[in-house]
Amino acid sequence: ELLERVRKGGGENAIQRHTQRNKKLFVRERLRLLLDEEDFLELSPLAGLHMPYGDVPAAGCLTGIGKICGIWCVFLASDATVKGGTIYPIGVKKQLRAQEIAMENRLLSVHLVDSGGAFLPLQSELFPDKLHGGRIFYNEAIMSAMGIPQVAVVCGSCVAGGAYVPTMAEESVIIDKIGTLFLAGPPLVKAATGEDVSPEDLGGARLHSQVSGCADHFAASEEEAYECIRSVISALNRDPAPERDTEHDSPLYSPEELLGLAPHHYGCTLPVTLILSRVVDGSRFQEFKANYGTTLVTGFGHVEGHLLGIVANNGELCHDAALKGRHFVQLCGQRGIPILFLQNTAPQPADPTSISQAHSHRLKAQASMMAAVACAAVPKITIVIGGSFGSESYVMCGRSFSPNFLFLWPNARVALVDSRHFSTVPQAGDSDCADERELKQLKARLEEESSAFYSSARLWDDGIILPQNTRKV
Repeated sequence: ELLERVRKGGGENAIQRHTQRNKKLFVRERLRLLLDEEDFLELSPLAGLHMPYGDVPAAGCLTGIGKICGIWCVFLASDATVKGGTIYPIGVKKQLRAQEIAMENRLLSVHLVDSGGAFLPLQSELFPDKLHGGRIFYNEAIMSAMGIPQVAVVCGSCVAGGAYVPTMAEESVIIDKIGTLFLAGPPLVKAATGEDVSPEDLGGARLHSQVSGCADHFAASEEEAYECIRSVISALNRDPAPERDTEHDSPLYSPEELLGLAPHHYGCTLPVTLILSRVVDGSRFQEFKANYGTTLVTGFGHVEGHLLGIVANNGELCHDAALKGRHFVQLCGQRGIPILFLQNTAPQPADPTSISQAHSHRLKAQASMMAAVACAAVPKITIVIGGSFGSESYVMCGRSFSPNFLFLWPNARVALVDSRHFSTVPQAGDSDCADERELKQLKARLEEESSAFYSSARLWDDGIILPQNTRKV
């Protein structure tokens, strides 16, 4: 339901105004005209959901990965039906994450700009700092120096900071009558100088393609612009992604059954082989150290024809399991094999009596696995299939350990501790009503903040995926 709502951008009225009054295509229609096929991995579609500045899903921009002319591309597309494409802090974070993915994977960037610039009431949260809006332009320069092409279509207003995105791209197309580029629009010109000037005269397509040279290609329509961008990309001298042999075995057990296997209770775990048998090709899994450290399952398998090392939680990450994990991760690094982490970390009780020699013994082993994960120079994909609690989430390549991608199942919970470990019933004589109230409030807050939707709204991951789509993603 949430994804369906996000696909409607700013809502039916906003889309109608955008398409009928302003004669522009909806952002998803623009992508359909650009892409080779329907397959498109949208990144963090729920970013901004229930955020304090107005419950704005999509945050005024849409990011994702797809193919143009057989070449993998990252897309950064303004959605002008959401607050006129105005950039919120979460929108900046979303675009920076897309650029990070482009740099890590050397993917061509395609910008579709239709933006009113920064949302001024929140300027202190999106303008001045290192990872605020200006970093987008910095990244464009760095990517260009790395030889990663960037192209842009000016398909609406590009005001203020938004004007630098297409002008820093290596090639840009501007659309007649709807594309405009200026630092400040006609109302501000009028306020500053008293001069009346039209958007076309101030920064329209003919001005920028014939006079200023800010745009490299003039397009009479949106359709022509996207055809032009496809032609530009075909002439970049980049080899299309190799066509892989699409023949691979499906799992012996239906991936649809993952819906019934998604862990709902986080105090214990289910045998993770039940998950693996519905993810890997032919349900074939070559397990590594099967009889040692059995609370972590490690081994090799193929997913959609791709060889992967798989590291999956199967209970508490004890001393032996962490040592096994370190050994296996180092093997994958040595052999150049990408690693898939399936997180369902068993939460540790928040109880001082649980601290024992065994726990301190485990600490060193987990630290050694953490170091191996951080230093393994191979692609890493993490999927949180259940709970992701405390330091074990770091050991299993959580967000702070920079996996190439991190996705959540809808049932996932991400937190330092499991709120269910807190008792709301104080012991007699140990507490008063105020303490009990405070404990209940803390527990309620932890419960809210650990949900997959809270996490994804803040871009702590690359999106929530349905369990049955795990293989495809």
